[in-house]
Amino acid sequence: MKVYNSIVETIGNTPLIRLNNVTKGVPGQIYAKVEYFNPGHSMKDRMAIKMIEDAEKEGKLKPGGTIIEGTSGNTGMGLALAAICKGYKCIFTLADKQSKEKIDILRSMGAEVIVCPTNVGPDDPRSYYSVAKKFNEEIPNSFYPNQYDNMSNTKAHYETTGPEIWDQTEGKITHYAAGVGTGGSMCGVAGYLKEQNPNVVTVGIDTYGSVFKKYKETGEFDPKEIYPYLTEGIGEDILPANVNFDVIDNFVKVTDKDGAIMTRRLAREEGLFVGWSCGSAVFGAIEYAKENLKEDDVMVIILPDHGTRYLNKIYNDDWMKERGFLENRQYSTASEIVDGQSALITVNKDDNVSSVVDLLKKKAISQLPVVDGDQFVGSLTDAVLLKKVLEDPEVIHKRVEEVMGEPFPFVAADTTVDVMSSMMSHGSSALLIRQNGEIKIITQADLLSAVV
Repeated sequence: MKVYNSIVETIGNTPLIRLNNVTKGVPGQIYAKVEYFNPGHSMKDRMAIKMIEDAEKEGKLKPGGTIIEGTSGNTGMGLALAAICKGYKCIFTLADKQSKEKIDILRSMGAEVIVCPTNVGPDDPRSYYSVAKKFNEEIPNSFYPNQYDNMSNTKAHYETTGPEIWDQTEGKITHYAAGVGTGGSMCGVAGYLKEQNPNVVTVGIDTYGSVFKKYKETGEFDPKEIYPYLTEGIGEDILPANVNFDVIDNFVKVTDKDGAIMTRRLAREEGLFVGWSCGSAVFGAIEYAKENLKEDDVMVIILPDHGTRYLNKIYNDDWMKERGFLENRQYSTASEIVDGQSALITVNKDDNVSSVVDLLKKKAISQLPVVDGDQFVGSLTDAVLLKKVLEDPEVIHKRVEEVMGEPFPFVAADTTVDVMSSMMSHGSSALLIRQNGEIKIITQADLLSAVV
């Protein structure tokens, strides 16, 4: 008989489905690995059963034990399925930004669920990380899988998801994109694919408010990058052990709004009723593909979960409107704002600060990019210079390199005003854009002019 002995035996072998409509005009063949075909409706089923089985082999989880985990919901579902089949109890901690559906589903599977505040640091005793660890210390015969640092997470995708994608594309895959949260699905698959073909390009999808992209590009863990965001399942305010930056070639950041709108488009235009981070993954992957894919390239994007987890959020019009995600207004793009703008004024890192002050006054501008040859290495603003001169008048005689701030970030040509405004509200007084071979600058005054 063609039967399964339990529900966990149905995990894996999910389909690869071509995206046809949301990718119109984008080069290459773009496919989605649709993970909601797993029994728990998410890719987390794969690593959940792997973590449990490895813990059993190592003697960390004994009969009648309790599984305790901090989760955004989907890992909890996978662990709950394993627990039901193997006779374990479950206690899960979730951040309060997670959807009510996720909480209700976990409770319906017999798990105890503790909801913790989102806007606290990971080391705060109230965080869902800390609460899970505390329960693990207090409850006898309990096991804390810790999906963030448990390498069985990565191994699950190295052993299953990666080989499936390689076989389904007959080894033709050239690009792999996935959201990065715990890092398991991104890095397990990326590690496997790069072993088969080192030229496979991997693209990690991050969210604004997360530390991953800047850490990859600079090696700096910058607390200023961390701030609250709504998207569930991607991005972190910590560096999980499962995030192996060596196998992630590029990062693309996606706003809450862009991810949410693309999620709804996937349902309406592709028939894929998927979760929020799926929309983020597709939006970010397409943004990368527009500039980097060739016609014969093959990109695979992981779609982690099912839309039923988000019925009261992104699939609820009222919720979307309350957050400004369903506005009819069409915002100007970066390329439209700088169209016709005069040549960019820059200063060299070796220039004298006094000459920069003269330039700011002469040109009636408030900020200047700092260059070293053809590289943008820093920035200066009138506000920063004023503060430094008031603190130490001798600053006026120093070199620009000694007082400059971080370089202004670059944005894509189709970045909209609302996204750029969000970026500026978190520390950037200006943004740069490449247009027709030239570099141009966008200031807060430019954004205001675009909307008023």
